Amino acid sequence: MEWNPAVWYSDSRQFITEVRSEYRKVTWPSQKEAMAGTVGVLIVVAVLTTALSVVDMGLGFLIQLILPS
Repeated sequence: MEWNPAVWYSDSRQFITEVRSEYRKVTWPSQKEAMAGTVGVLIVVAVLTTALSVVDMGLGFLIQLILPS
């Protein structure tokens, strides 16, 4: 990396140009697709949370049987 502000400026300018070029290639989902994805994620999170809660309660019960207080 050079310690020359002119090089920094040209490199920054090239970087910004490339970023803008890549940004134009982005395809954004429609509102319907975004909502469907959000609902799907929420369902998966709810199922995993429920499953892990059941496992946690089961292991807690098992530990209480093994180590009575």
